[in-house]
Amino acid sequence: MLPLAIRLSPADNVVVARADLLANTPLAEEQITCRGHVPAGHKLATAPIAKGEAARKYGQIIGFATSDIAPGEHVHTHNLAMGNFARDYAFCADATPTAMVPEAERATFQGIRRSDGRVATRNYLGILTSVNCSATAAKLIADQFRGAALADFPHVDGVVALGHGTGCGMASEGEAMDVLRRTIAGYARHPNFAGVLILGLGCEANQIGGLMAAEGLEAGPFLHAMTIQETGGTAKTVRDGVARLREMLPEADQARRQTLPASHLTLALQCGGSDGYSGITANPALGAAVDLLVRHGGTAVLSETPEIYGAEHLLTRRAASRAVGEKLVACIRWWEEYTARTGGEMNNNPSPGNKAGGLTTILEKSLGAVAKGGTTNLVEVYRYAEPITAKGFVFMDTPGYDPVSATGQVAGGANLICFTTGRGSVFGCKPAPSLKLATNTPLYRRMTDDMDIDCGPIAEGRASVQEIGRQIFDLILATASGQQTKSEALGIGEEEFTPWQIGAVM
Repeated sequence: MLPLAIRLSPADNVVVARADLLANTPLAEEQITCRGHVPAGHKLATAPIAKGEAARKYGQIIGFATSDIAPGEHVHTHNLAMGNFARDYAFCADATPTAMVPEAERATFQGIRRSDGRVATRNYLGILTSVNCSATAAKLIADQFRGAALADFPHVDGVVALGHGTGCGMASEGEAMDVLRRTIAGYARHPNFAGVLILGLGCEANQIGGLMAAEGLEAGPFLHAMTIQETGGTAKTVRDGVARLREMLPEADQARRQTLPASHLTLALQCGGSDGYSGITANPALGAAVDLLVRHGGTAVLSETPEIYGAEHLLTRRAASRAVGEKLVACIRWWEEYTARTGGEMNNNPSPGNKAGGLTTILEKSLGAVAKGGTTNLVEVYRYAEPITAKGFVFMDTPGYDPVSATGQVAGGANLICFTTGRGSVFGCKPAPSLKLATNTPLYRRMTDDMDIDCGPIAEGRASVQEIGRQIFDLILATASGQQTKSEALGIGEEEFTPWQIGAVM
């Protein structure tokens, strides 16, 4: 029989309920008795925690008691809160050489190599918008390629329209515009797009000419740009846009998959709708898959800066250099100032759903979230949507909001996403396929049409973190080779393009 609760470190003074625990349930392994109902995934104390003292999980501080907590008592928002404490960044203290797999033995997948050497996992045509005002026209163009419209082009995965809510009502120059343009350009250059049409209105702040000049984009047979005003209105724009994409289709359809090394994969790491099992099952299992990918020469991108808050010291210890660690700390400081300036606080996270699933503070959520990054060295830190060029485990500064964060990662070059969830996210992403990893088996069974892997057997003692990590790695390779994800089968992914909107809307 498995213990009724999960202990994550000998230093912890809380454990996690493996199932719903009723009052007076004895936990023989901890020598305590439940004092009341503790839902599955929630915490209970294993020792007295005095008011003001730290609660520890994963061997780390997750919050401070707001009242005296007795052994066996449910530990959650009613008696535990965020608090400030010193973190020892110990730059590079845990950095060690990564044991790379010999090149001749490295994993491969069936990918698409573009003429310039970039490697794709999908083969789309894309319509990108400079401003919200052209979003509907972009969708109308893409609609002309639904159903059997691509029957003569079996090697093209589809035509994707990516609209967004900004591009005007903002300064024509400055940080906000730089971020938006960097994001759009990242998608325009993404290897999963064989060709791209950039569509604007014509009078917006984000002028297409300025975008292309600032980002070094050049028009050509597979990168077109046009505006609704210059073309003569919506109907003419749709006709012209459809014609331009049809010209790209025959060449795009020439793409063929070939055997390529896994070093060409850049994997975005996401978690959303996290619960009390996230840091125990799916996140560490994904971390094990990341370790495999890195050792096979690939790249993995951890993000969501507000959701590593309180756990950033675990990453600075793994920094390959002090300069890399300092970059990460600078991101944390920026977010502290940013939230203070806008009247928020870093502990506005976790969400109500996170709390219902057992997560109490951002410290606890972050400690589970960083597990997605595995154990290898942190080799670089990138700005939002900045091109990712390093190989290995890297970090990108993004918000914690999943669509915004993933948009930045894909703009940086991620050609595949792994997304862990405990409450049940249905996130999809085009042009990069997104795999959903369920933290618990009940969720996997309840939302089987959305979940790609069940990590629940880890909590149930039926599989190890390493075993599920290997399953994830194998599925990453299969997905990169063309196997559909659940979200792709459902057609999800066009509405999730959400560039980070910084600054005033004017």
